[in-house]
Amino acid sequence: MKRNGFQLWNIGKWRARLLYFLSMGRTFVLLVVGSLLFFLLLGLGGMAEQKINDSPVSSMKGFAGSVSSNFFIDMLGMELPHLNKEKGNSTFSGENMTTFVFQMLTSVNPKDPKSLLAREMPGMGANDPVLLRHSAGNDNVVPPEDYNPPAETAGQTDTAGQSDNASADPQKNGAGQAGTDPGKITDSGKGTDKQQDAPSGQVPDAGGKKGAGEGTPSKDNGGTGQSSAVNSKNKSILIYHSHPREAYNPLLGKTSDNPSSTSPSQNVMLVGSYVAKKLEQLGIGTAHSEQDYMTTVADYNYNFSYKYSRETVKAAMSQNSGMKYLIDIHRDSQGHSRTTKDINGKSYAQVFFIIGHGNKNWRKNEAFANSIHERLEKAYPGLSRGIWGKDSSMGNGEYNQSLSENSILIEVGGIDSTDAELKRTSEVLAQTIADVYYADQKAEKASTDQTAPAKKDNKS
Repeated sequence: MKRNGFQLWNIGKWRARLLYFLSMGRTFVLLVVGSLLFFLLLGLGGMAEQKINDSPVSSMKGFAGSVSSNFFIDMLGMELPHLNKEKGNSTFSGENMTTFVFQMLTSVNPKDPKSLLAREMPGMGANDPVLLRHSAGNDNVVPPEDYNPPAETAGQTDTAGQSDNASADPQKNGAGQAGTDPGKITDSGKGTDKQQDAPSGQVPDAGGKKGAGEGTPSKDNGGTGQSSAVNSKNKSILIYHSHPREAYNPLLGKTSDNPSSTSPSQNVMLVGSYVAKKLEQLGIGTAHSEQDYMTTVADYNYNFSYKYSRETVKAAMSQNSGMKYLIDIHRDSQGHSRTTKDINGKSYAQVFFIIGHGNKNWRKNEAFANSIHERLEKAYPGLSRGIWGKDSSMGNGEYNQSLSENSILIEVGGIDSTDAELKRTSEVLAQTIADVYYADQKAEKASTDQTAPAKKDNKS
């Protein structure tokens, strides 16, 4: 049928084609707009995560977290050849794929022979710590090394491996006592020689009395005009040591790759006393635990070190309502060249900050550690060796840090650090902790001042 030279069926055919193209074009436009919105939201989400998160650690977990970042680039490169302009060992090479699949199926890394025995021998399966914050003092990104107790004392109460400063008699050392003794917490403002053992569950106050509310005021410290808080209720910071026998070769007068001592003047307790004394001079109530668990805990086991120190911390906190800052001081097990930094012609013992990922709120603890780390980076570049994260596969994994968001572990110096180096670093560290403490107090006071008028307005 023809009408004016056109066939009606042709009009219907072209109309169908037009509708088809319109529908395809609409689908294409929807795909384009949808893709743009997706990538826009993805970018905004990334920016928001960067702002919200206190730590640069990736939130990717499991399989995704173990995949190399080049994996995704190489995947795109299979479709977009220009992404593979730089020649190199591809993620999808035969060697890499074979290693990856073999490790995924067997949990054995062909490139790491010790992984063959990792499940059978304790400690060999531990992974390296994760770097959370880089530092000027650790350009080679060398992780911290853990202290290993002497073989004869690793899983039992120490009676034979003690130094001359401690008696081998279990009765004298209190080894027969049950549980932990949270005593020997000294008043840092009065020096380390004024201390008193307290019964289990009690922490002496600054004056050596057991009363929670007693104490005598002291005179100004360090010329700051701020009085040292000696009342038990006014202690804000606790310095303690989960591994109190970590010692330093120069203080022992000998050479060892694993120095250990019971003497507070030869191990990490000396560093703790330096830090605590300086904090007291700066007007901050500080308690220092000199508890040696190996001599006071029946059936002592090194693997439970943080369980013992946790009881000490909880006892101290129960008697000090304002105690929110918990500093567990250790030392690194590396040599002098890796744990020392010369700054302005003076030698300092470097520090590691350790954060336990076994604590679900570890990012808050990392933020506290970073506030100290950043100040050290500005004032003493190279003194800090960065902030490192560990989980339960690398040790305790929690380190009592769930007790407070201001609880951290600090490793000060290494096995060959000298007394002068340790003292310089301790005083700088204490000053920095004091700066963070007073900044926090100022922020809390400002927040309280802003809340008070609002409450008055509501009442009126």
